[in-house]
Amino acid sequence: MTKIDEDRLRRLSFRAWHRGTKETDIILGSFVDMRRSSLTLDDVVWLERLMEEEDVSILSWIIGTEALPEIFDTPLMRDMQKLDYLNKNNA
Repeated sequence: MTKIDEDRLRRLSFRAWHRGTKETDIILGSFVDMRRSSLTLDDVVWLERLMEEEDVSILSWIIGTEALPEIFDTPLMRDMQKLDYLNKNNA
């Protein structure tokens, strides 16, 4: 398995927590932090691509109010959609 650069993981976490929409910050930030130690390079690339999208779209895809584009229909997104990783203290 390829080791992921720690700076890249820090940037990913920062981007996840500083999106601009509180709800998306909490969902993405919590997910990245929870999964950080187990992310593969493919996961990081996918998450970086996801973060190029608008917050309203990301949130809609995660909660299921908008159809999920094929590029984001992955096991990682399905895990994200469970929302079981959220810490109620973040809300």
